[in-house]
Amino acid sequence: MRKFLVVLDDSRECLNAMRFAAMRAAHTGGGVQVLAVIPPDEFNHWVGVAEIMRAEARESIEVHFEVYAKWMRDRQHVEPELVIREGDPIKEIFAQVQEDTEIGVLVLGASGDGKGPGPLVTQLTRMSGTLPIPYTIVPGEMSKERLEAIT
Repeated sequence: MRKFLVVLDDSRECLNAMRFAAMRAAHTGGGVQVLAVIPPDEFNHWVGVAEIMRAEARESIEVHFEVYAKWMRDRQHVEPELVIREGDPIKEIFAQVQEDTEIGVLVLGASGDGKGPGPLVTQLTRMSGTLPIPYTIVPGEMSKERLEAIT
């Protein structure tokens, strides 16, 4: 089964990336894998404090994921898979794509605030020839109706 890999973060444009991935998966018989990356610099504290912070970050990710997962299950009839990794987001995206050969497309949301598409999209665009799969960039300002029409 071909999977759409989408990155979960706190950005506003993440919503449209999730929607697009779920709708494409539903229409093509694919799956959705949601990747959340915890940056390593969040845990530069004492070991005990770092473990508590790591657990809190994972819990927050799982709660955030469940909101999207419920919508995907209820509206698109897609059961998403959550993967949580720690490290540099770009390196972890590449690692996930290398490790899971069913991933066929990376879906990213682009910011529409006029300040650029966002750091992840900017970095991955510069490296686009090295990513072994195609990726789709979904405008964060695209309406739900337009997303439904193109998927």
